[in-house]
Amino acid sequence: MVQNALYAKGIESELVIVKTSGDNFLDKPFRDAGVGAFVREIDDLMRVGDIDLAVHSMKDVPTKRPKESALCAVLPRASPYDVLVYGDLSRSRMVVGTSSLRRRAQIARYYPSYICKHIRGNIDTRMKKLASGEFSGLVIAEAGLERLNLLSNKKRLPFIPSPNQGIVGVMANRALDEYESIATLSHEPTLIAGAAERIIMEALGGGCLAPLGIFAQTSGISLTIAAEVLSLSGDRAVRLKKRMLISDYEHESRVFAQQIKECGGEALIAEAVAQSSAF
Repeated sequence: MVQNALYAKGIESELVIVKTSGDNFLDKPFRDAGVGAFVREIDDLMRVGDIDLAVHSMKDVPTKRPKESALCAVLPRASPYDVLVYGDLSRSRMVVGTSSLRRRAQIARYYPSYICKHIRGNIDTRMKKLASGEFSGLVIAEAGLERLNLLSNKKRLPFIPSPNQGIVGVMANRALDEYESIATLSHEPTLIAGAAERIIMEALGGGCLAPLGIFAQTSGISLTIAAEVLSLSGDRAVRLKKRMLISDYEHESRVFAQQIKECGGEALIAEAVAQSSAF
């Protein structure tokens, strides 16, 4: 997608496919791979000059970034939502596969009759496990299905998604000659919404050890943000929504994060981090 967009601007590029720690970490809960598992090796290649650009799912990119790597552009956001992809519904109880702490907590809260089982691997691997009958459903980012043109039985879920879900970002060194040309690829509403989500995520903390959903949408001069922090078991949650002016979104996003903390979000995050670290 990025290569085609660059070509349309007269910029030739070569794809370099990188296998990362996250891609290879298939037999344990993903949180064990550590922060930035899908970006570390790619950052290293940019640092030594082997690549000029890095294309990431922004959901996987930590808020703390190497100084050499700047977010140059984001593509228009794909679907930010989670979907339940379902197969055999003849079981007495729905057995759902997910590796996400957030999704597990949200399933427990909003669909308490479902049974969650851990699953890893790419979408193709997961769909094969669904087809084999190992699971009766999977919770997957809708954007992944759409980008792979996969047709399936699916139902959109009422979950607040992970920060930056559905956003593809392009990282580059600011010294790159083509930096300004590449920056013109950026979709401004997606850039603003994604930045607000990341501000709140960083202010709340917890990383991948706490069930946390944040979703921002622009409309005219306004930005609306919904956020949810849950206990690991899903039995407790703080869910808030705020509307703000885009012109003041950085400050207002930090104010919103503080409101979430004061409403009990800070305690839930601290509890989840302590429990997750103990596993």
